[in-house]
Amino acid sequence: AWAAALGEELGTWPHVGTRAMFGFTALYRGKQIFAVLPRTKAIGSANSLAFKLPKPGPRVRARLSADPRISTTVMRATRWFVFELSSDRDLNDALDWLGKAYDAAR
Repeated sequence: AWAAALGEELGTWPHVGTRAMFGFTALYRGKQIFAVLPRTKAIGSANSLAFKLPKPGPRVRARLSADPRISTTVMRATRWFVFELSSDRDLNDALDWLGKAYDAAR
C-alpha cells in the first residue's frame, strides 16, 4: 500500500514517468531513472524502496549515514540507497529522499 501511495504521489510530479522493470516500478524524470518501488519484488524487504543519488554532498552523505532506515545496495558505485518503511510516519521522509533523487535526475 505504501508503494502504491508513493507511486501515485510521484506520478503527479512534473516529467515523471513509470515503467515496469524486473518486478519493480521504475520512476523516471524524463529519461533518467531516479527510484524504484516494489511491485512483485523488492530490494531488501517488501517495505523498502530504492533511490539514486549520483553525487550526494557532504551534508546529504551525513544524513544518509545517520538514518538507520537507509542502507546502500550491492551496486554502491551507482549510488543507490534503500529506504525501509516501517510505519505511515516514514512516508514524509521517503518523499523527502525521493525528492532529492528527483532533483538529482536532471
